[in-house]
Amino acid sequence: MQSRVGVFAWLCWLVAWLSPTAWAQTTLRIAPGSAVLSGQKIYVAGSFNDWNPAAPGYVLAPQPDGACQLTLPATVRGHQEFKFTRGSWATGEADANFQAVPNHQADFGTAPTTITLQVAAWTDQRPGGPTPPLLPKPHTAAPNVRILSDSFRLPQLGGRRRRIWLYLPPDYTTSKRRYPVLYLHDGQNIFDEATAYAGEWAVDKTLNELAASGQDPTGCVVVAIDNGGELRLDEYSPWVNERLKKGGEGSQYVDFLVRTLKPYIDQHYRTRPDPAHTAIMGSSMGGLISLYAGLKYPLVFGRVGVFSPAFWFAKDSVLAFVRRRRPAPLSRFYFVAGPAEGPTVVPQMAEVRDALLARGLKPSHVAFATPADGQHAEWFWRREFGPAYRWLMGK
Repeated sequence: MQSRVGVFAWLCWLVAWLSPTAWAQTTLRIAPGSAVLSGQKIYVAGSFNDWNPAAPGYVLAPQPDGACQLTLPATVRGHQEFKFTRGSWATGEADANFQAVPNHQADFGTAPTTITLQVAAWTDQRPGGPTPPLLPKPHTAAPNVRILSDSFRLPQLGGRRRRIWLYLPPDYTTSKRRYPVLYLHDGQNIFDEATAYAGEWAVDKTLNELAASGQDPTGCVVVAIDNGGELRLDEYSPWVNERLKKGGEGSQYVDFLVRTLKPYIDQHYRTRPDPAHTAIMGSSMGGLISLYAGLKYPLVFGRVGVFSPAFWFAKDSVLAFVRRRRPAPLSRFYFVAGPAEGPTVVPQMAEVRDALLARGLKPSHVAFATPADGQHAEWFWRREFGPAYRWLMGK
């Protein structure tokens, strides 16, 4: 009997040791002597939690030696970028001159790791006066990009207001043609370096270059909707993430696109409003909500671009939704993510693709790209936009 108990205990230890939650976690630690303010919470925001500066599950715990630390979930692996905040981007970490620091970067492996960093200051804590303003970034939007509205009303979300960007093809004013329309989320990051958080997609530059080279003879109208900042996670998922206590308004957000914004665009601009010429595209949480929009309204959005999707946010709900929806016969889906974005991103993306195929999507109507160097970053989505656009809209 005793030997059986010993074998059972050994097997329990072995299972625990093999479990990712037991051995693959990374601890982020702010060293003693850093600018830790007594009584104030310190958060970590990064590519692993969609850059939420106040994510409830990502608060560092004070330590007896004056440090503070957080052990990240075991699923956080691969190349990651992150930064510390005190609950908002206005209270982010800074250097000794009280200027915002670049993102920290690290490759999280498959063994327990502790990453210790110093925080010299916070951007809002300059002694003797307010923090000097950061030098403004130059505006880079092309001349054929304009602000459609600084405060477009979202009636499906209680009347919230949002900035909407509009790109018109180079020949729009000189032709009488009608154009396909592409809807993009996170509008701050689409056209203009001055408004982008971590770099722009440069969609206007890519489309202008394709038009100039004759590789995009039809052209395209692009409508980019700013995210709602602290409301971004709520609006970009129809399902609530119980750990983060965020999400749940994605259905209303998509209803806004279909029932309010798209009718306005089709009424005021020369568009081709059918699903074969209406696309939706986004990255991370924007990838999740784009997939949802394409399946909730398959007769509206016939072309769907899903970049580095944050399916982790509501994985079971996403799969359940895909498995009970049937794509329109002519719908096309383009998936792209890098394997270095974490151990779950590409496999979960593949599960969604396979579920779409099982629901009748033709294999020729789905593209699935996993570049080895792909990262959860704007530069990657900027590079991949052109191939995705040409595949989705060029057929």
